[in-house]
Amino acid sequence: MKEKRYMSLAITYAVLAMLFGVFYREFTKFNLYSGETTLSFIHTHYFMLGMVFFLVLMILQRLYAFSNTKTTKAIIAYQVGLNITVVGFLLRGIPQVLGSELSSAFNASISGISGIGHIILGISLLIILWNVRNAVSKKQS
Repeated sequence: MKEKRYMSLAITYAVLAMLFGVFYREFTKFNLYSGETTLSFIHTHYFMLGMVFFLVLMILQRLYAFSNTKTTKAIIAYQVGLNITVVGFLLRGIPQVLGSELSSAFNASISGISGIGHIILGISLLIILWNVRNAVSKKQS
């Protein structure tokens, strides 16, 4: 059952990656913007940290049956961290394209939001990897 859930999450993040890729292209084209923007990072983050990550988890689940309650909580936290990070990209990228000047307080709050997202993402990733490592060790014993 976990494998199906991981596959469903991979599909969800693939769809999100494609949608945000189209949003990035169309939003910048509509606003005649050709510079760099953090909006371009959303597409790759959702593909790699979303779709590819959950495809790998699906394969690892089949091989090592690592999922447990701790892993499930870490996966929820991982997704929260990933999506908070994406919100940070949106909050910074849309004003970049529109040419809006950010106040120093708003700029700092965006950095804080992105930082929190990355911290949650990083810690939960380590917990998931630790659980996979434990399952691999048990299987090899």
